[in-house]
Amino acid sequence: MAVVIDTLEGRSGAPRHPEKAHRPDQPSPRKPDWIRVKAPVSAGYLDTRQIVRANGLHTVCEEAGCPNIGECWEKKHATFMIMGDTCTRACAFCNVKTGLPGALDPNEPEHVGEATAKLGLAHIVITSVDRDDLADGGAAHFAAVIRAIRAHCPSTTIEVLTPDFLRKDGAVETVVAARPDVFNHNLETVPSKYLSVRPGARYFASIRLLQQVKETDPQMFTKSGIMVGLGEERNEVLQVMDDLRAADVDFLTIGQYLQPSLKHHPVMRFVPPEEFKSLETIAYAKGFSMVAASPLTRSSHHAGEDFARLKVARAAGHRAV
Repeated sequence: MAVVIDTLEGRSGAPRHPEKAHRPDQPSPRKPDWIRVKAPVSAGYLDTRQIVRANGLHTVCEEAGCPNIGECWEKKHATFMIMGDTCTRACAFCNVKTGLPGALDPNEPEHVGEATAKLGLAHIVITSVDRDDLADGGAAHFAAVIRAIRAHCPSTTIEVLTPDFLRKDGAVETVVAARPDVFNHNLETVPSKYLSVRPGARYFASIRLLQQVKETDPQMFTKSGIMVGLGEERNEVLQVMDDLRAADVDFLTIGQYLQPSLKHHPVMRFVPPEEFKSLETIAYAKGFSMVAASPLTRSSHHAGEDFARLKVARAAGHRAV
């Protein structure tokens, strides 16, 4: 496990990613037309930003530099990132700040519940930074946030996107017991790329986490996602699909990796839309109930609409269309 402690935190000019500051630049190829998005300027976007700021919340939309932020925030869709804005991991693909996190905010669950009500969300996604410093990895805090949302918005469906809770016994069960509607944990990439892309994680531990969710509650929807364009081979992507289906995962997302800065892992290739379509077709053939695969697909993009389709697909006993 790679845990990064940022001893510069709080100093003027401290780097966002101290572990990457002295690495050589990693230039990427020019973005093709199909990956470009417009800058967010709409009134709906500004309204959502104001609600997020007023409640002192963090969103992965901002912290990870999601390209879909304009579209989602205009519709008052947001993915809240709990437990602070500082991660104990140092993944090569991620733009979230790394360092030593502060103490958990005991008022955060209530603030998330209030913001969910103000935004009028029918479906909400809750994710977090990795908190390897906590005995349970933050599982109890996830559960508290779920309960607070239920109290404020009983009809809102809840999707959690959790860290891997590596070596945190009982963490998965704690979150499942709070009964989110969807339990998501992303594999991010193929196993051969873990050492360079996701060095603090373990591929089969993540597969096992998703399997544990189903063992604990067979009716809970499970979801996972990967990025492409990191140098993976096509047959490796297909093997990941098989591993996820062996863990009975319902929903797969596949999106294009975008390099947050020159210090992050380079984009090895921009995968064209027709290849995403091909991967989607194969994933459905392998038995996933729901698949989202496109250059701009992200875990929480269209999450509410996709969850509605997923429920219909399960009820009908076939894949979503």
